[in-house]
Amino acid sequence: MPKLFTPIHVGTQTLENRIVIAPMCQYSAEDGCTTAWHDVHLGNLALSGAGLLTIEATAVVPEGRITYGDVGLWDDKTEAALARTLATVRAVSDMPIAIQLAHAGRKASCAKPWDGGAQIAPDAPNGWQTEAPSAIAFEDHESAPVALDEAGLTRLKNAFADAARRAVRLGIDAIQVHAAHGYLLHSFLSPLSNRREDAYGGSLANRMRFPLEVFEAIKAAVPAGYPVTVRVSGTDWVEGGWDVEGTIAFAKELEARGCAAIHVSSGGLHPDQKIPVGPSYQVPLSRAVKQAVSMPVVAVGLITEPEHAEAVLATGDADMIGIARGILYDPRWPWHAAAQLGAQLKPARQYLRCQPHTLKNLFI
Repeated sequence: MPKLFTPIHVGTQTLENRIVIAPMCQYSAEDGCTTAWHDVHLGNLALSGAGLLTIEATAVVPEGRITYGDVGLWDDKTEAALARTLATVRAVSDMPIAIQLAHAGRKASCAKPWDGGAQIAPDAPNGWQTEAPSAIAFEDHESAPVALDEAGLTRLKNAFADAARRAVRLGIDAIQVHAAHGYLLHSFLSPLSNRREDAYGGSLANRMRFPLEVFEAIKAAVPAGYPVTVRVSGTDWVEGGWDVEGTIAFAKELEARGCAAIHVSSGGLHPDQKIPVGPSYQVPLSRAVKQAVSMPVVAVGLITEPEHAEAVLATGDADMIGIARGILYDPRWPWHAAAQLGAQLKPARQYLRCQPHTLKNLFI
């Protein structure tokens, strides 16, 4: 049996295989509420045969959205909208569903990508004042964020915890905390964006303090054993920035606090990043983290071929594979991977008749 199609335990949750659909923003929400697009998009991916489906970056406060089209989970209205979407998805699939809880920090208040993606000024339509650990803009020409004071830190910790409680109430199977790609929690970790002189800045321990407090607040808000995972950027790809050594230290602290898995991505914090993009370019980061912790590690980033995904797992560089753009392009990627690797999977009964005659043993 290919390792990609063996079960794995993540906290109290068991996944049938090790293919994780990574969170992918759709920029199609209305006032934080999911729409018919999300019903169809998530329903389609829930029929893919993957082991886990992760709902896109979901803001815990309105100001935490990347764009005004982002999904949120900050009040009864956004919760009710997501409940409707989940009801549709669960009517057609029993795939476990996770949600990524997020705050975009200084990279918030942006236009949708197909409208250019530029940051929108606080006083312009669909724009708002951003907030971050320090009053340093992502780009020099952008509006500077407001540096969070202690009351702001407490407010956001409470917002993450409240969103976690709503996720549990919705019956979502796991939570992923977004601490990557230059967004709020990552910007606390990196010395390039965190210039604070209080207990939340300076040393590595201080820069990790707020993200760890957010994680602890979420853990305290959910039932014992409920899977809470974290997505990190393994490096900023900028000299003097967040690096793999810091990521390993952070991973160890998370594991000590009951983190169920860690998803290792990279970059997104600084415009001067130099990323050596290519197949497996982020796998060395997941490998380094995996060697330091015992919790499951997810690798992601241009892992597009089934044999490639299997090799990453077989060599022990990660425990699961995150697929994002690749599964948008090919929503049956897990089917095709199973066919190529000689594995079996269980599709929806309505699709059983599509099994190719040359692959009699593909479907269970």
